[in-house]
Amino acid sequence: MSLLADIALTHLRGRLRQTLVAVAGVATGVGFSIAMASLMEGSQRDFIETLVNATPPVVVKDEYRNPPRQPAERVFATGAVALDGLKPKEELRGIRNARARLLRIDSLPGLTAAPILRGQVVMRFGGKDIAAALVGIEPERERRVSNIERDLRAGSLAALHAVANGVILGSGLADRLGAHMGDTLTITAPSGLLLRMKVVGLVHTGMVGIDNSEAYALLKKVQVLQNRPNVVNQIRVRLDDAEKARAVARRIEALVGYRTESWDEANEGLLEVLVIRNIIMYTVVGAILLVASFGIFNVISTITHEKARDIAILKSLGFFERDIRRIFVMQSLVLGVIGSLLGWALGAALTTGLASITIDVKAFTERSGLPVFYSFWHYMIAAAFALSAATLAGWLPARRAARVDPVAIIRGAA
Repeated sequence: MSLLADIALTHLRGRLRQTLVAVAGVATGVGFSIAMASLMEGSQRDFIETLVNATPPVVVKDEYRNPPRQPAERVFATGAVALDGLKPKEELRGIRNARARLLRIDSLPGLTAAPILRGQVVMRFGGKDIAAALVGIEPERERRVSNIERDLRAGSLAALHAVANGVILGSGLADRLGAHMGDTLTITAPSGLLLRMKVVGLVHTGMVGIDNSEAYALLKKVQVLQNRPNVVNQIRVRLDDAEKARAVARRIEALVGYRTESWDEANEGLLEVLVIRNIIMYTVVGAILLVASFGIFNVISTITHEKARDIAILKSLGFFERDIRRIFVMQSLVLGVIGSLLGWALGAALTTGLASITIDVKAFTERSGLPVFYSFWHYMIAAAFALSAATLAGWLPARRAARVDPVAIIRGAA
């Protein structure tokens, strides 16, 4: 062991109680920062994974990002005529030439598309009337763009073809209706048309909002029920990498003309909340580690004050100012390293404990435990922040100690 390191450790052993308190402060800060980072990133990843799995990454809607100009506005485009009380041209909602646009999307590499018609209906069973969204699908295409087949608890997509008027209910919707496999529902659309449909499947996505309010039937059946023949109002697109969804959505929108949203654009507000939450979390963690660094600063400052005569003697023996600074910075680094190692152990224990906690919150998903994410980088970032704070906390008193005038100290002591 070098002489400088031996002196540094001797100083720390001389104030063992304060040293242990400072180490405990650093360990607590590092441990809780790791646990909080694991919990926050775990919940964020779980939220995004559930969102991406339950809904297609890209959706083409039957609307325009910039509404088209009305005929009168196009005719009198010079601005010389004032137009008032225009009667907009009424058009049937839906994606025009949907099949042609579907083929264009299919022609793009790595993309698979499926058309749907979504409409509100009222479902009646056993004296209960419940409003729900009925989604018309083409099973052959839908199984390639969504996880509906994987999420089926009972029945199959093929049963929609096998039964004259088959319907697949979300698990929560079935519970609200009290309906089971094989039961027949009465479904009424806003158009006034009515169909009696048989339950041929139950689907459970894990997203409470979808499971409680959506049902699925053949696209042709829904078009008849909604009195919208050959109309679709969405094209859902699946791609290999969900992270590229925004760029793909822009490309598709330029190709088909209709508003195309990626999953992150559609949920932009929620994702912004996650960013704000992360900022708050790292601010709190940084404050914890900063408070811990004050403990190190206090220990090093006390040692420099008590060891002023020793410092003077060392300088009179030929030690340079940089040697004195190294002694005290070394002390702070020792506190930071030991605190970080203990903090890693505390963080691992806290993260394991959080993962084992069972909760019953089903406002969004039906997860019953706290989602945590184990990452090597959480440990490294916490330790790096702790060591940086410890180095700064030791550097300030070390610089002051290095400037001590040995002659003045020795004369004062004499």
